[in-house]
Amino acid sequence: MTQLSVKHLLGIKDLKEEDIQLIFETADNFKTIINRPIKKVPSLRDITVANLFFENSTRTRISFELAQKRLSADTINFASSSSSVSKGETLIDTVKNILSMKVDMVVMRHPSPGACVFLSKHIDATILNAGDGTHEHPTQALLDAYSIKESCGDVAGKKVAIIGDILHSRVALSNIYCLQKLGAEVMVCGPSTLIPRHIEQLGVKVEHNLRKALEWCDVANMLRIQLERQDIKYFPSLREYSMQYGLTIDLLDSLGKDITIMHPGPINRGVEITSEVADSDYSIILDQVENGVAIRMACMFLLANHKDS
Repeated sequence: MTQLSVKHLLGIKDLKEEDIQLIFETADNFKTIINRPIKKVPSLRDITVANLFFENSTRTRISFELAQKRLSADTINFASSSSSVSKGETLIDTVKNILSMKVDMVVMRHPSPGACVFLSKHIDATILNAGDGTHEHPTQALLDAYSIKESCGDVAGKKVAIIGDILHSRVALSNIYCLQKLGAEVMVCGPSTLIPRHIEQLGVKVEHNLRKALEWCDVANMLRIQLERQDIKYFPSLREYSMQYGLTIDLLDSLGKDITIMHPGPINRGVEITSEVADSDYSIILDQVENGVAIRMACMFLLANHKDS
């Protein structure tokens, strides 16, 4: 397989396993490049990318912008808080105005699930989903799976526990799709109020006891509590949540086995994970950040070179 089967990257659900492997192989090459003294390549020199962030973001936005600079793309950065969206302009009008500037690719984060799919049906530019509401976050899932492959040798056959606020997490859903396509077993763990109903229908195990989840898994991906998406209380207090589901170094050391610890960020230190764990040898959190640039370079490069069959 030499090119992606999709024109847009809207979600992991749309990708084939071969697509994911091609992205990983391409990321391997780009990771070599970004660790050289001269980190830029002219791969997207004639491509203009618009970064449309209708929701706050730091790591994802910076990672995409750095990936674009490494590929020599021209970029336009857009934040809804300082735009005509705050005056009532619609999503399509906003994007069409930007596209009139001859933009080839749109990287978009939006609070509404399905916003990227909606946009892909109305404009000609290639759309790359940087997170849409509680739906999907495909590049995060790709960099997580790539980091597991790098750390553990392979994803197939590994047991991965996703722990925390599953209900409000787009990272969890994309990770489930991606890991299963690559042959991993997936478990979700958290309070029953933060586990979506009928999630077992996705083929995942459900566990409410943190220690049991850790004893089962090879990799634990710790998710933060997304208070900004919670309109009601799902547990009594952050302190109580931390006592039940906070990952400590003592708990890890007591398991008698090594587990790879991941976190998509931002970390709430002392809530879902302690500083000792985040900064320990168990953790590959900083590797995830580095791999994020290589994966996003790979995705944009492959999408820019996609030819309709």
